[in-house]
Amino acid sequence: MPLSTGPSAPTYGALLLRGLLAGLVAGLLAGLFAFTFGEPKVDAAIAVEEAASQAALPAESSAAQEEPLVSRDGQKGGLFLATGLYGIALGGIFATGYTLLRRRLRTPSDVRAAWSLAGAALLGIVGIPYVKYPPNPPAVGDPGTINQRTISYLAIVVIGLVAVWAAVVAQRTQPTEWRRGAAAVLGFVVVVVIGYALLPNINEVPSTFPPDLLWSFRLTSLGTQVVLWTVLGLAFGALVARTPAPRPETVAAA
Repeated sequence: MPLSTGPSAPTYGALLLRGLLAGLVAGLLAGLFAFTFGEPKVDAAIAVEEAASQAALPAESSAAQEEPLVSRDGQKGGLFLATGLYGIALGGIFATGYTLLRRRLRTPSDVRAAWSLAGAALLGIVGIPYVKYPPNPPAVGDPGTINQRTISYLAIVVIGLVAVWAAVVAQRTQPTEWRRGAAAVLGFVVVVVIGYALLPNINEVPSTFPPDLLWSFRLTSLGTQVVLWTVLGLAFGALVARTPAPRPETVAAA
């Protein structure tokens, strides 16, 4: 008598392949968003920097300035390559995290699990760091503090992920729905407030830099990240939902 086994979860290799593909699509669309809305802001910021530099230097020094190693047109063309590769790497990490955390997400829907994971990552990796250390245009910042800024930014990314984890753990300790929601918000806010208080404030934007240009760049940068994570979550969820069910294995009865 033939016996049929139940459907099994897709292998890590299958999920990784879907993550890489979803990451590539997300990276290219994020690159398109950054090219359309972000590059004009970068051009304007560079023009502000060049005008300030030429005003501060003597005429002969200004005329002797070296050409950049990569032209602006080359940088704009390389933007899609950079975001595409970044998206592929991020998709691989996302698929690995999904594989490790799938059973702990406590939902029977693979699509909902993928969306939840992408939303949590967007909040912890992008949202929390953005409020503490909003991005600045390439022409803004002190090169002498780059190590401090890098370490501080990595620290706030870790704190953002811990805050999301604390919210999930806190809400699972409560028996009723409203108490679970309150516990999640409380756990999240406590970790974020402590993290913000411990890390240094960094503000190196010159007072003469146009504030409207600064915030236009920051909003565009945030929009690029939102596009990246949203498309990654949606695409990965769609690819997981289209995973073919394993064929029943027929075992000959003894």
